[in-house]
Amino acid sequence: MKIKVCGMKYSENIQELMVLQPDYVGFIFYEKSPRYFNTQWAVFSSVFPKETKKVGVFVDEDPSAILQKVTELGLEMVQLHGHESPQVCAELKSAGLIVMKAFRVGADFDFGQLEPYAGTCDYFLFDASGASPGGNGVRFNWDLLQNYHLDVPFFLSGGIDLEHIEEIKALQLSNLHGLDLNSKFEIQPGLKDINRLKQFIQEVKA
Repeated sequence: MKIKVCGMKYSENIQELMVLQPDYVGFIFYEKSPRYFNTQWAVFSSVFPKETKKVGVFVDEDPSAILQKVTELGLEMVQLHGHESPQVCAELKSAGLIVMKAFRVGADFDFGQLEPYAGTCDYFLFDASGASPGGNGVRFNWDLLQNYHLDVPFFLSGGIDLEHIEEIKALQLSNLHGLDLNSKFEIQPGLKDINRLKQFIQEVKA
């Protein structure tokens, strides 16, 4: 089970996180988010081990602006959290990026709408519906994932907390690739509680 910690913002906190060796670290480039990332990259870029992928999170951003940010910051993966089309995903994938498209899952979610994205995305991310594109701290009914039948692996997101570890371990979902951790592990938006993250990672991988 891969671990992605999203919404990192502060350089010292990021350096502390690297000790836990997460598989992915997400940085949000959406100005309306309280976790909007504008820290000087050079402050901490050297602390990233090769095994940890840097993920840029964008919401309805122009592909050219995304590619510019990718080049500036050495991002290896992009997470698209808005209403991006399969064509946008394909354009970014053809540029050599790992592409993950997020979808907000509710009771009436139609998994059939994902089919046009299947050839253009490396991963999907399933999040809960909420007021913001992400980081709302609420979860959706994971039983709905039984309706997902595509081959594209996915990340599970939305209000994941320590109390969900046993439930996560019990999930019988062959394409579940990783977990996306954010707001439930925060002291304040963008500042993560490293001890709680450490406990979660150790227990979920035990």
